[in-house]
Formats: sequence, C-alpha cells, structure tokens
Amino acid sequence: MARRPLPRILSTGSAQIARSRELARTAADSATDVLHPLITITRGLRRLASAGRRKWADTPKDKRGPLLFLVASVILVVALAPYGPLLAVITLMAAAAWQGRDRAPSAPEGPDESQTERLKSLYEALVPYFSAPEDPAPLYAHGGEWENAFPEYEFDASGRVTSLTIRYPAYFTDGEPEARARIEHLLTAKSGRGREYRFVWDEEGNQLSLAVLPPLPTDIAAQRFVTAPGETVLGFTDPGEVQRTLPLTHGEEQRDMPPVVWRTGVRSTEPHLLVMGQPGSGTSTLLRSIALQALQYGDVVIVEGGATGEYACLTGRDGVLAVECALAGALASLEWAAHETERRLIAANRARQAGHPPPEDTKRPLWILLDRPTAFAHLAATDGHRDPQSLLQVPLRHGRAANVTVVVADQFDSAELLSDAVRQHTRARAVLGPTTSEQLTAFLGAPPHTTPITQVPPGRGYARLGTGPVLRLQVPATPDPYDDATTDTHRQAVLELLPPRTTPADSEQQPEQRPEPEPVAAEPVAAEPSHLS
Repeated sequence: MARRPLPRILSTGSAQIARSRELARTAADSATDVLHPLITITRGLRRLASAGRRKWADTPKDKRGPLLFLVASVILVVALAPYGPLLAVITLMAAAAWQGRDRAPSAPEGPDESQTERLKSLYEALVPYFSAPEDPAPLYAHGGEWENAFPEYEFDASGRVTSLTIRYPAYFTDGEPEARARIEHLLTAKSGRGREYRFVWDEEGNQLSLAVLPPLPTDIAAQRFVTAPGETVLGFTDPGEVQRTLPLTHGEEQRDMPPVVWRTGVRSTEPHLLVMGQPGSGTSTLLRSIALQALQYGDVVIVEGGATGEYACLTGRDGVLAVECALAGALASLEWAAHETERRLIAANRARQAGHPPPEDTKRPLWILLDRPTAFAHLAATDGHRDPQSLLQVPLRHGRAANVTVVVADQFDSAELLSDAVRQHTRARAVLGPTTSEQLTAFLGAPPHTTPITQVPPGRGYARLGTGPVLRLQVPATPDPYDDATTDTHRQAVLELLPPRTTPADSEQQPEQRPEPEPVAAEPVAAEPSHLS
C-alpha cells in the first residue's frame, strides 16, 4: 500500500506554532520597551500612595486636622496660581518617575582594586615573554595598558582568576611545546596553585584561553554501569570531553556523568591496558572495578605481586579462575593463560577454514589482571625461575583475536622493570596519583591539556586510549570490602556486585559412596591447575 502524505495542517502546524510564538515574544518585548515609561510612572504613583497612607497612619489623631488644613491650603494656592495645575502635574509625574525607577544595585563595571592589581601583575609577568625590542607598537611593555591584552576575565568570590583570555603578538612561537609550557607554568603560578587549569591555544587568532576546572566528583560508588558487552568504564571525566553520559545512582538521587569507556574485543584498537601510579594512588581500586565489570560477561585470572590481599574478596567466585599471590602460582596461571590463548587461536582458525562460526568456548572473554608484576622479577631471578612477564608475550600479541585482554598495573618506581612486550602492546594507558607533566607526556605519548596538581584524591589521574585525547579521570570508589577503613556504603556496594561463590564439584559426597583408601605416595606429575581447567 502506498504511503499517503500527512495533511498539511499536521505537517506544517508545528512550524506555524513556532513562528507564532516568536512573533508574540517579539511583540511583547516591543510593547515592554514602548510602555516602560508608563510602567515606571505607575509604579512610582503606587509607591507615593503607599507612602502617603503610611504617613497618615503614623500621624496622631489630634494633629490630623491641622494636616488636612495645610494640604487644602496648598491645593488652593496651586489651583489659583498661574499654570499651577500644570506645574503640579509635571512635578507629580517627575516624583513618580523618580520613585518608580529600578532600584536594583547595578553591577560594578570592570574589576575592583584588588582584581586590577592581580591583572596588572599577570601583565607585567608576561612582558618578558610576549615582547621584542624591535616591535614598533608592542602589545606588552612595562607600564603598558593591560586592558588591550586581557579582553575577557572572570574572578571568583575570593578574588582569584577563574577565566581569562590573553592576546599575544603574532611573532610568539606558540607552535613550540617549550614556549607554551613556560607560559602555562607562569600563569599557573600567578593565578593560584592547587587548582587545575585548562589552556586552549588559538594559533590562528593569537589568543590563549585559561579556565579553572572544577574537581571531579569522588563520591561515585561501584555499581552496574549501563554498557554493552566489550565496554569497560575506567572512570569519569569532564562534561563535554566525551559524546555520551551514563545514568548513575548516588543514594536516592540519579545523575548523568560522562564516562571514559574502554572498548575491548576482536575489533578493539586498544586491546590491552597499562596503569601506572604512585603507592596509594588507586591502581588496585581500578583493577577491582575492571574485574567486577569483566565478571559480568567473562572469566578473570588475577595475579597480585604485592601480596597484600587486595583481591581476597574475589577468591572462589564464579568466573574467577585464579587469584595468585605467590611466584609459583603466578607462573602456573600465566602459563595456562598462554596455552589457552594458543588453543583459542587454533580452534578459531580451524573453524574459519571449515566455514563454521568460532566455537563457543572461544567467544567468552578471558581477562588477565596483573597488579605489580615487577615485584616477581627479583624473586624469580633469585630462585632461578623465569620472569612471569615473559609469559605475557602470546596473550599480548594475539589476545585480541582470541578474546583475551591483559591489564597491567604497576608503580613508577618500578617502571624500568616492565618488559618490552608490556610497553609495546598496551595502547590504552592510565596514570593515577600526582605526576609531573614530563611523566604524563612520556607515558601517555601526548601532553595533557590541563596542569597536574600535587594533591589529588585516590583514583584521580589521566587516561588516553590509543591516539585519542588525554582525559581527566576519576575512578569509581571500589575499595576492598574486607578492609576495616572502608565505609559501610562503599563496602556494601562492592559486596552487591560480587558473583556468588563457586561450589566445588567434589565438595558434596553421595551417602552410599564409600571413601576411597589413602593413595600411595608417588612422584608429583606436572599438570595444569584444577581451578583453571
């Protein structure tokens, strides 16, 4: 059946309504402008009448007669005087206009004295960087006019700069990172330390915009995020930096926050993640958050080099294949993961050659999470074992095709112990804790657009996925629920996300089955761990 067009009244009705509203709004604004004097005089007459009533009510009764006689005498004199009524009406209208004026205090134009001194200080500090002796009309000169250099500015309640637009001469080398860094460091020091600033360089217009960024919220607890399979929320960033938001539950309230979403899987361009930070910066918190999200769709193997029990809450849970803290267990688990990656590749390749879809046991994601693997390096060298990082060659190189994802978290003081395979194949990067701009640029491959600060809450840092922009990051609060310092709210949030515990197949014994006799001692035979089979 052919589709019939909508009636004209339905297809064009919304446009006509919008035009009618716009015309009505324009007419109302015009009428307000035209009738503004009349409105002002009417308001003034009302105020004068109210003042007269209050004066009459405050006058004692014994003095109201003389007051009436005085008023009547004034009216008689005005009525008998030449042009008296006209002058009286003009005087009354003038008094009403004066009383009906808008008495709202007008905003002061321009900065006050303290703000002016701060802008002058910024201007004088920029003179050595934005001036040249051969410039015939310098924009920056000692004792010059700062108004031409700072066309826009805003201050907070304490008098510190929150937003500033700076004009600079065209010969300034704004294309050199060193020159930019000097200006940004100077503005950070002069505008107030302890805050994060965003700098936007407009090379075409020769302008620099400075803005103070609000701190990222730290009260976001662990919860089920609205994501698709293969998407992992690393944390949350500033509004406008990403093109999506996630609905979050905060107590009884709900709000939308922009997330930093890391996509894994066969079509991912950043299949593996490397997290670096200082002690206490929240790297283990990020790994716990990733593990809780990964267990929703896949299996997890956890190797903890710190041996602090940060992941004891995941031991024996559904989908958790192993939680290893010792060198022997780490080597066995990672060796199994390497063989499992090879098995998946071979099975998927055979299925493709036969024209069949990949087997189901190769589609379920496998996550390998390593927390401080460099802690095993010295121990392995002492005992004559191989470094566990050497077993990550196959999962890192072929993990994307086999649905195997590797996440490594370590500290900056052990960064030189990371293997070349970990450095080369981890295209998704995250840095947590206080760092310098040089460290961020060297690790992320690009400088951040904000100035890092020295005092940050746990889980606060930066993230860069592949060749994307450097984003501010705040990891959701995912503490160890067995830690006594954890609040009840965050502990309960993590416990609700934990999968149920796995019941071993041999834990339940049939009543009629007799216990087997004690086996004869024999030499140990190398086999795969039972919890990984």
